[in-house]
Amino acid sequence: MHTFTISGRYIDIFRRRTYPAIITIADGRIAAIEETQEAALQYILPGFIDAHVHIESSMLTPTAFARIAVTHGTVATVSDPHEIANVCGVAGVEYMIANSKQTPFKFFFGAPSCVPATFFETAGAHIDAKAIEDLMKNPDIWYLAEMMNYPGVLHKDPEVMAKINAAKQSGKPVDGHAPGLKGEQAIAYAAAGITTDHECFTLEEALDKIAAGMNIIIREGSAAKNFEALHPLFSAHPGSLMFCSDDKHPDELVFHHINGLVKRALTKGYDLYDVLYTACIKPAEHYNIPVGLLRVNDPADLIVIDNPQDFNILQTYINGVLVAENGRTLLPHTTAAPINNFNTRHKSPADLIVPANGPDALLNVIEALEGQLITNCIEMPAKIENGAIVSNTENDVLKIVVVNRYDPDAAPAIAFIKNFELTAGAIASTVAHDCHNIIAVGVDDISLCNAINALIDAKGGISVSGIDGTVHCMPLPIAGLMTGDDGYEVARQYSRLDAQAKALGTSLKAPFMTLSFMALLVIPALKLSDQGLFDGSKFEFVPLQK
Repeated sequence: MHTFTISGRYIDIFRRRTYPAIITIADGRIAAIEETQEAALQYILPGFIDAHVHIESSMLTPTAFARIAVTHGTVATVSDPHEIANVCGVAGVEYMIANSKQTPFKFFFGAPSCVPATFFETAGAHIDAKAIEDLMKNPDIWYLAEMMNYPGVLHKDPEVMAKINAAKQSGKPVDGHAPGLKGEQAIAYAAAGITTDHECFTLEEALDKIAAGMNIIIREGSAAKNFEALHPLFSAHPGSLMFCSDDKHPDELVFHHINGLVKRALTKGYDLYDVLYTACIKPAEHYNIPVGLLRVNDPADLIVIDNPQDFNILQTYINGVLVAENGRTLLPHTTAAPINNFNTRHKSPADLIVPANGPDALLNVIEALEGQLITNCIEMPAKIENGAIVSNTENDVLKIVVVNRYDPDAAPAIAFIKNFELTAGAIASTVAHDCHNIIAVGVDDISLCNAINALIDAKGGISVSGIDGTVHCMPLPIAGLMTGDDGYEVARQYSRLDAQAKALGTSLKAPFMTLSFMALLVIPALKLSDQGLFDGSKFEFVPLQK
């Protein structure tokens, strides 16, 4: 039996005490916690848990994600694999589980509840209630992942309710996803068995959902950032909170994870034990997952920090094994064979022409919002050249295109969007929630085609078509979402493309992440699927031209 000790000031979150202690670890578990008079000048606490994340959004495999996350004190994630499931179905879920078993990091996957998210778009797979029932029998499935079809819940759609009931009968929790839902609707949504929500973007909404009995997961991802709106919840409802990243690109993951939220909450003056309960304890209790919480007989999943003010992560242990030290990962890089579902043809500028209905055509335009997944629907005059509607860089109304990646004969869907601010070129991605068709935004049809066709050649990735016609592409051969490359190298590649996109004029902090959500129909108001322009508030298609 391998036995060793760690000395430091033990932050006992359960008893809300911090005191000098020697912690004995034997065979991967906490064997003893002995209070002493003196201890090393460092602090020991449980590791962090990301309570809701799509690993695929990091563009990394689970093993590559883990290598970076442990440097920030994260020891576990509650992971929804619905991105790869929308491309590859149950086989995609199984791929993520199998890859995660190659690392000691603790991944807890859910069964994707909405594949596809709606039937107003084309996905690569369909997971029905029977498949959910089968997944719930899998010991590697821990919960029913976010129920995005909240209209289906409110109207008691039989298929939706069958999925929820499958989770209930398995004794596994059900995650929510209901942006903007308040009042009686929030009560009805929670009453169906929904236990969490990570989509709140106002304090009023979060308070209504807490009153309905739900837990609020405060999200701070690469695109959606809700911490500033929701942190006052710590004042009255610290026991109902968790932290998550939801969708985090690799360049940000290199710098921070859940530790960043912990630091920000402490800087706001909130109680240390409340904040750490949110980051370390609550997710393990809520999802009933076997993550050590730094008690005798628990798995030795813990972190060592310098002090609660600076909160620098000195060491991370998982099952008593040192996996990161002083910002350096100790987990090895592992290779991953690709899985994919991609079948479309090159597009030409002629495929992207939008004939104007008349000389005074008005457009329903998507208004993207910095730091939010929600969008607005605004009315703008069309710019018309030779009878066709084109991008208007002066008013920042740019053409946005979604190409069905699963059907080579499908025509592209085209609309217009504001706040991307490109003055030249185009950017494109096959990370396009949730069906992950090709999505692109640009100022001219040639640049758009160049960016789109680069992704078709690569069978997935992100691309930038520059001012001089050059195209830069980062391939994502695993479902068009991930690469098997080392995470730090992926972060460098992504940062280069991000800089190239920003050189085209956009001031968005994460243009590729923002772009990826412009096809997410379940988030109001206006989005674009491969089948057309869609009003998520009314749950119906709307015309491009008025």
